[in-house]
Amino acid sequence: MAKIAFILLCHKDPEAIIKQAQRLTAAGDYMSIHFDARADAGDFAKIRKALADNDHVTFARKRIKCGWGEWSLVQASLYAVEAAVDAFPKATHFYMLSGDCMAIKSAEYTHEFLDERDVDYIESFDFFESDWIKTGIKAERLIYRHYFNERTHKRLFYASMDIQKRLNLTRDIPPDLQIMIGSQWWCLRRRTIEWILDFCRTRKDVMRFFRTTWIPDETFFQTLVRHLVPEDEIKTRTLTFLMFSDYGMPVNFYNDHYDLLLSQDFLFARKISAEAHELKRRLGVLYSSESTEFQISNEGRSLHKFLTEKGRVGRRFAPRFWENEGSLGRDREMLIVVCKKWHVAKRLVARIRQLTNVPAVEYLFNEDACELPDLGGLQSTMGKRHRHRRALMRMLFDYYDTDKLIICLDPANLDLLQDFYGDRSDTRILEIQCQFSDEYLTGHARRVGLAGEHTKPETLQRLLPTIRNDLTYESDAIRAAEFSHHSRIRETDTDDVNADAICDFLQVPRETAEALARTDHLFAD
Repeated sequence: MAKIAFILLCHKDPEAIIKQAQRLTAAGDYMSIHFDARADAGDFAKIRKALADNDHVTFARKRIKCGWGEWSLVQASLYAVEAAVDAFPKATHFYMLSGDCMAIKSAEYTHEFLDERDVDYIESFDFFESDWIKTGIKAERLIYRHYFNERTHKRLFYASMDIQKRLNLTRDIPPDLQIMIGSQWWCLRRRTIEWILDFCRTRKDVMRFFRTTWIPDETFFQTLVRHLVPEDEIKTRTLTFLMFSDYGMPVNFYNDHYDLLLSQDFLFARKISAEAHELKRRLGVLYSSESTEFQISNEGRSLHKFLTEKGRVGRRFAPRFWENEGSLGRDREMLIVVCKKWHVAKRLVARIRQLTNVPAVEYLFNEDACELPDLGGLQSTMGKRHRHRRALMRMLFDYYDTDKLIICLDPANLDLLQDFYGDRSDTRILEIQCQFSDEYLTGHARRVGLAGEHTKPETLQRLLPTIRNDLTYESDAIRAAEFSHHSRIRETDTDDVNADAICDFLQVPRETAEALARTDHLFAD
């Protein structure tokens, strides 16, 4: 069975570190601790004293001062790894942790998980080809030497890099290495760790390179593992569940996140809030339990994104620069069918095509697979469609050689509605208001990744009111915008009432509107 040597980098909260070490080693595993030399010496003495009799705990042979983004974080990891390799010859896996991490599965489940596949778990994506780095400098991390910390000496950091740029003092990347990047939270087999330590002793050129690389904890182990280990023995993922806010800050987990954490396909989670005492207690009990059955639904990240983006996407930002890009034309009619149930809108639009000569395009701003003519590449990606929305619509009017065109939009696209209504063209909306059963909302949550097949019923019951309120908010926001020529048909209204709205929207004879209102199974799911 797997025996884990946990590599713990920490700098605060000695009581929590002591409990973490006692909890993890009680299951038969090991721990090697590096406690930041910047931290209080009394705190470190407290940790050493409390764990002195635990022969499953060791300490890095040397404590160094660590700084975010610096080589010191990698060096501290290597010191702790070296101590673990020497002290724990029975350790089969080495798992990187921080003081804010906690297990979200039992020890028995964790050991069985690692025994199932003889692989290393580490994120390792191509540094230059992947989009892992979202903001900030990229190639500059590698091709320039970094002697100052960007967070503590910002002016010196950028001045040094600027001088190197102006004097063309770039450096070469070691030619036999493909630089990789990924999360610093890895789990590696003993053989891999031993290969890395041997590599560090023999390849001084590579060590010199990484010592002046910016944020090397995201590239050093990731690159070396990919260089030393066969590809089929690497699982490009982390086993530690972590999320970041849209401001790039780690998301903290609190007492009410217990069920969510257990349902994620990970072994540990980071960061557990220091104030989440009940969560820590429950997770501590869980790790020592014999439980091996967990219902994995893995909806954590998508659920967090859904809940936090409310109030942001399409509801807060000022108008984009492209929203004033040209006009569709004063004599053109832009007819927009708005409906959350896409299949209902598509059903109605298909019937409109049969009974009228008006061309229609379904959900072109929501659905990648929407069928569109070749418009010189402007239609090729969702990003291009949104950035050049008016140009795209002008080209569609020209392609169909029409002055009247129907499109479908999701009600979340309030920004698009406002933009099109700001045009000189004649714009009209037909909003289709449907009923949403709990069964439909559950299916919707699973389709968009807010829930999985194994999401617990009680979790869904807490989630459904939020989704329902969000759908109501979208409809209310459209109504509050007070668009002119805004018609509505409702699932609860009669065909005659809905025919009136369709007649106003399409400007068609009454009998045509009545036929459209009586479309077979229009509102069926």
